[in-house]
Amino acid sequence: MTAIENSKVTIVGAGAVGSSVAYSCLIRGSARHVALYDIATERVEAEVLDLAHGSQFMGTSDIIGGSDISVAEGSHVVVITAGAKQRPGQTRIELAGVNANILQSMLPQLMEVAPNAVFVIVTNPCDVLTVLAKESTGLPANRIFASGTVLDTSRLRWQLARRAGVAPSSVHAVIVGEHGDTGFSLWSSASIGTVPILEWIKPDGTRFTVQELDEIAIAVRDAAYKVIEGKGATNYAIGITSARIIEAILNDEHAILPVSTVLENFHPLKNVALSLPSVVSADGARPILQTSFSPAELALLRASGDSLAAVANSLRNP
Repeated sequence: MTAIENSKVTIVGAGAVGSSVAYSCLIRGSARHVALYDIATERVEAEVLDLAHGSQFMGTSDIIGGSDISVAEGSHVVVITAGAKQRPGQTRIELAGVNANILQSMLPQLMEVAPNAVFVIVTNPCDVLTVLAKESTGLPANRIFASGTVLDTSRLRWQLARRAGVAPSSVHAVIVGEHGDTGFSLWSSASIGTVPILEWIKPDGTRFTVQELDEIAIAVRDAAYKVIEGKGATNYAIGITSARIIEAILNDEHAILPVSTVLENFHPLKNVALSLPSVVSADGARPILQTSFSPAELALLRASGDSLAAVANSLRNP
């Protein structure tokens, strides 16, 4: 594994999410150079200035930005957060049309100034947008993918860890499929340490039940809606989630993360982006096609894929 020297990441969009990604990258030292780009000049310049004022405490990372696309020049990773934000009660899929248009008009400009970058799509609905973006750019699937269910999985592990009495890093469970309402937990392979999830004894002496796991899955699925209802947007957790994905690319980690890539002939899903455990490195993201599913889980994955494919088709043929 060879880390990229003098690494640069550009975050597109200086709203709540994009600014949180930039902030997370700076405090974690995810990249040597962090750039923030937005067409709203006053907003992006203010965000960059605010972030730069903390430079003394940010190690060696630096921050630049502006409303000229040239700020992205030479980027190794481009993270796209720009788009209309999700309103209270609005599903991610309802965002699809307007954000697809924004993304498709922006990508050619970004590819011109950062032709060798890996592109990570955070803008929702990220799975649908990834399929359309891959088609419009011609980039290989490993070089344009979505943040997917990395955040959903973090939410799941936090919920399980609280009840199990362990650290979230000791919980081995993953959400796959859509980053949204049809995503689901792979309970058949979930464990705490080396102990299968249903065999773990919690601090109160009881074990997890199927009903309890179902309740946790629902809480995770609805978590974003709860946050949006209370504060208008989700930004901190996706900010640090995106920073983690960026680090896996720039440090050539070959880390396994459930990002969303365009799948071809997978059980037998085709030309649809879904999250699976994937190897993330300087080469981008490659899904682990050996991931095992129970028959019920495989049916859920296909249903998730069919739902997203229908949305993508509706945007191709309005």
